[in-house]
Amino acid sequence: MAAKNYANTRFSGLDQINSSNIGGLKVAWTFSTGVDRGQEAAPIVVGDTMFVVTPFPNILYALDLRNNGSMKWKYEPEPDSSAQGVACCDTVNRGAVFFRRQDLFQHFGR
Repeated sequence: MAAKNYANTRFSGLDQINSSNIGGLKVAWTFSTGVDRGQEAAPIVVGDTMFVVTPFPNILYALDLRNNGSMKWKYEPEPDSSAQGVACCDTVNRGAVFFRRQDLFQHFGR
């Protein structure tokens, strides 16, 4: 959940990063979407895959977290240019969503 919970506390109880090892942190890998616009969408992670969606033209990337973020696949929807959502600061996209059919059935008891 974005911001940790509905109260937006943003606090994490994880302890893998602390004052004794923070100095040793370094970039593990990077990925460029190739779209140099306002990137506001947070990536989502499901299992060993990270999903990232770009601002217009809304390209969706699936990155392999077990292989230094290499691209598993990408989907280019090719939207019409008149469909650009122009916000205060750019043609942003607020992100993708992941849905598993079995989760719906579990939720509604089917």
